[in-house]
Amino acid sequence: MTEIARAADEPRVDRRQRRRRQTIAEILEVALEVMGEEGVAGLSLSEVARRMDIAPPSLYKYFSSKLAVYDALFAQGVRQQKAAVEAAVHGVEPGLPALRSGTAAVVRWSVEHPVLAQLLFWRPVPGFEPSPEAFAPAVEVMDHLRQVIHDTVDRGQLHPDAASDRGLALFTCLTGGVISQQLANEPGADFVAGRFTALTPEIVDMFVRRYSPEEEP
Repeated sequence: MTEIARAADEPRVDRRQRRRRQTIAEILEVALEVMGEEGVAGLSLSEVARRMDIAPPSLYKYFSSKLAVYDALFAQGVRQQKAAVEAAVHGVEPGLPALRSGTAAVVRWSVEHPVLAQLLFWRPVPGFEPSPEAFAPAVEVMDHLRQVIHDTVDRGQLHPDAASDRGLALFTCLTGGVISQQLANEPGADFVAGRFTALTPEIVDMFVRRYSPEEEP
């Protein structure tokens, strides 16, 4: 192929890739719509295809199975959550201010994206486990949380045990509890008005009291 022919062909390749990405994004958007109406486990690829006005087999050009769609949505959700936390703590003083801001961001994102939050924090789909690639950002989220807590310990605001595996497990239980209670009992309320999300500052206070720097290990 000559250089001229190759250059002429490249825009066509780019267009195909762009259309493919757009179609994948639309599939995921419609899948979220269906899951929001029918429940997270109620996803139907036939219904997705119907709403997109395409033949069901056409979806398999983009996803090999329904579980592959769930996997892509899991990865999308974790990336969104990670971005929300990073934005919330950017420019915030390290230590307790960053911990409070990041915690509020996780809870707020979850109530604003309830379908993805259920996929991330619950196990609503029988047989589904995220692939290592989809789960990788979740590991990064936990590493970031550990670092924020380490920063808080370094400033003398928490006992060193707060950054232990047990400490992180307790913190995720507190945060996950607020999210689960809100989504289960007041799914339509926003972060500010929610009866359970309003407790977000208090769960951080509970964690601080449990791991007070004056506490014995």
